Amino acid sequence: MKVKLSNLPLYILGILLLLIVAYPLYFIVIASVSDPAMVMNGEVWLWPKKINLTGYKELFQVNRIWTGYRNTIIYTVVGTAVSMLVTVPAAYALSIKNLKARKSVMLYFMFTMFFNGGLIPTYLVVAQTLHMDNSFWVMILPFCLNVYNMIIMRTFFESSLPQELWEAAQLDGCSHACYLIKVALPLSKAVLSVIVLYYVVGKWNEYFTALIYLRNDKLVPLQIVLRDILIQNEAFTGAQMGAAGLEASKKANLIKYASIVVATLPMMILYPFLQKYFEKGVMIGAVKG
Repeated sequence: MKVKLSNLPLYILGILLLLIVAYPLYFIVIASVSDPAMVMNGEVWLWPKKINLTGYKELFQVNRIWTGYRNTIIYTVVGTAVSMLVTVPAAYALSIKNLKARKSVMLYFMFTMFFNGGLIPTYLVVAQTLHMDNSFWVMILPFCLNVYNMIIMRTFFESSLPQELWEAAQLDGCSHACYLIKVALPLSKAVLSVIVLYYVVGKWNEYFTALIYLRNDKLVPLQIVLRDILIQNEAFTGAQMGAAGLEASKKANLIKYASIVVATLPMMILYPFLQKYFEKGVMIGAVKG
């Protein structure tokens, strides 16, 4: 394949951006399996040196991490399903041009993107009014709708599904619910995959909600478990002196790198399966020349 000289700067820029984004992830992976002394001395750059799996062994010896993994998977799957059940009907309804009060409802949704009641009022509503604190559902229901994702999907319904398609379905006796399920959704695989990916990543990385509302160790997600492990290791390292402190510091760094890999690997595995839809989905609403 011939490359035009005029496009060469774009290719160079693209390669540089790829390296800037990909290299830190790659470094964390190789650092997590390398000798910690060589990592601390800056000798690990491109390839792992003196393979050392101590970080992963120490990490997976903690029983809580498996409970955290299970909880995070459940929160991600159930939370994404509930979020999609809320987002899709809302986006479709707001894409109907003759819907009464459509603009007012949209302004109400957009208002919540810029203003909220603050942490304490939100906590009082969730904990005292809804009685969801320290429960499974506090990770699922209170924050199930992302307005930004809903706007993306609404834009897709408006710009990519012609009005004539709805009129033809209406002539066949199709209701809005029937049209959404049998016509609109099958034609919306690109945007659905993108929104699912956004929700999955958000639910998987959910940290603050669990930190504020959950006190039961059996309910906390993976991120809270990893945080506790890192804090315990830092505290242990700070209490050691001399050679023992240096060894503890090396082990703490290995566990830190291993924790990052453990937390991000599932999302990195998931992305290639949705990548073919991702480019089309993120370009929704863009000006095409």
